[in-house]
This record gives sequence, C-alpha cells and structure tokens, in this order.
Amino acid sequence: MSFPIVYKLGTEPIIDHVFSSSGDVLAITVGNSVKLYKVKGLSKPELFAELKGHNKTVTSVDISPDGSRILTCSQDRNALVWEMCEGEYKPTLVLLRINRAATICRWSPLGDKFAVGSSDRIIAVCYYEEENDWWVSKHLKKPLKSTITSLYWHPNNVLLACGSTDGHTRVFSTFIKGLDAKPEATAWGSKLPFQTLCSDFVSETGAWVHGVAFNATGEILAFVNHDSSLNIVYPQGEGLPPLAYHLVKTSHLPFRSLVFVNDNKIAAAGNDNVLVVFEGDQNGWKELGPTEKILDPIVKHSSTLRSADDDDDEISSHDALNMFKQLDLRGRVTKTTTGGANQSTSHQNTITSVKLYSLSHVSTSGDDGRVVVYKV
Repeated sequence: MSFPIVYKLGTEPIIDHVFSSSGDVLAITVGNSVKLYKVKGLSKPELFAELKGHNKTVTSVDISPDGSRILTCSQDRNALVWEMCEGEYKPTLVLLRINRAATICRWSPLGDKFAVGSSDRIIAVCYYEEENDWWVSKHLKKPLKSTITSLYWHPNNVLLACGSTDGHTRVFSTFIKGLDAKPEATAWGSKLPFQTLCSDFVSETGAWVHGVAFNATGEILAFVNHDSSLNIVYPQGEGLPPLAYHLVKTSHLPFRSLVFVNDNKIAAAGNDNVLVVFEGDQNGWKELGPTEKILDPIVKHSSTLRSADDDDDEISSHDALNMFKQLDLRGRVTKTTTGGANQSTSHQNTITSVKLYSLSHVSTSGDDGRVVVYKV
C-alpha cells in the first residue's frame, strides 16, 4: 500500500476528524453535522450515517476507545453523545452549563468521561449519571482566562492538558471521587484533587496555543503556538522546574495541531498545508522537514480516493480563488488549475487536525475537504 492515502470527501472544510481504534470508521465534521464513513483500505469511503443534532457549526468530534459512542460539540453551546440504538445513532443529553461556543471535545483514555473546552473560559469534565440517563459536568475554571483551543488526556485518565488563546498551556487534575481510582504519583504531581493546576507554561512570545499533546506514557508534553514554534517539556516533579524545556522555532506558517508518533518523533501541521516531522530527545529537538519533500509528488506516489457523493466537477472556494489568481497573473486559466491539481501536496488548504492513526502513521484533515493518512 502506497502512502500518503488521500480520501477526498467533498469540498466543504473539515474542522476535525477521527478514526475509530480499529480504523474502519471515519468521522468528519461538515458544517452542522458529522458524517460517518466505513473505510476499507484503498476502497472508496462509504458514507453510512450522518449525525444531525446541532444547529450551528460542529467544532469537534471524537470516538470512544471502545468505538461504541461518538462525541460531538458545536458552536451552539452543546455537546452530544451518540450511541447506536435500533439501527440508528441517537443522542444523549449533556449538561455542559456553558454560555459560549464549545470548541473541542475529547474522550478520556478509559472512555468513562470526557472533556469539552469552550470560549466561555471553561472546561467541562463530563461523566454519566445512569439514574437520570444524562451526562453531567464539573467545571475547570481558574485560572483560565480565554478560549480553550485544544485538549489532550494523560494516559492515567485523570490529568488533562489544555491550550488557550491567552498563550498558556496548563495541566489540570480532573479527578472525580467515586468515579476515578486514586492515580499513582507522576512527575506532574501526587496529590490531585479536582481542578488542581499541576503545571502552567507560556512560550516566550505568549502567542495563542493551537495544539497540545502528551506522549504515550504522559512523561512528555508538547504544544504548538501561533508563532510557528514547537515547545517540548520534560517535567521533573511537583513544584520543580522542568527537567528540560526545548523550543524549536520554524519558518513555517503557524501549526494548528500535533501528535507524538513515539517518544522521539512528533508530527505537526497547519497553515502550510504539509505535515512536518520533528525528532529529538531530552537533549534537544530538531525539524526533519515536511513529509511532502521526503515523498514524491502526490500524482505518482499516493492513492486519491473520492467518496461516492463527491462531484468531480465541483470545486471548492479555495480552488476557485486559485483560478482567479491564475487569470489575473496570466490572463488565462486552464483546467489543471482547478481541483487543486496545480499543487503537488496531498492537502490543498490548511490542515486543521492531526491524529495518531497507528504506531507509524498519522491522519490529517483540512479545509480542502480531504483526510490524508501519512506514513512517518
């Protein structure tokens, strides 16, 4: 199988995407809904369900670790948990208690709770109340002062990293008595009652934080800022300065998302349309470069797959803008200018999210309506 694999799922922007743990179900956000596809290798993705429960833009989607539940949140200030019932997905109410848009949602590693970030300067940590058949929430508030842009769970199911537009990257405890087992002590802290602020980091420019991520063991934290930098933190212990802190400055446009491929490799992407790989350890980190420069152009070494509902003649607003640019510069435009065919990169527009697909692969989604799987 050749990589990257490109799934072209229309022309509307995809804000977020997620594959199930088995890799056979793909969920993407499109406008006010979430589309679910069955994916089988190089076959065309097959649309089998569309979740329509929000009345404003769906900002984030996630699938529970066991694949039985789908979590969505929206600018309508709501979050919904979808479960299969009698052959169709039905939503369960979530009591978020927020007054502004929900921006991001993520299941915990055990799937017994989830977190929802918002522009209300609140993170809602939600858990299920069987007696009332709904999901209730406890709020992380202080010292949050701005919109939450990113969330990432620690593997112990208690610690939660978040990034926000005040330039801070924080690690909180979400311990809920009666639900969580007492966590073992980590380098982030030992006493972890709910809302304990374990760490707080700010980059040297104080730029917006677009993405945060823990490594597989939770012993390393990384985040990307609007200043196009990557920050990697190795904690030393509770109340102590980091054992190591590395700042990697780049010449790329700002990154929007990142993920640890392993302890020594990070993949990040954003406004440059390409996936960029970094490598390092506690002694230092460096940029290896964009994957599109390592691989040959997409027309030779990738598989582009269109969904059944995709129209070959339809072009996105981004492609239309390229057409007008060519017309303005050269006084003419050819058909090869449309459909993003003038670019050799897998994505033709901003990459909005990066997720770990397998031990050596990551998946991305973008404003060009594409989902791409890369081998890194």
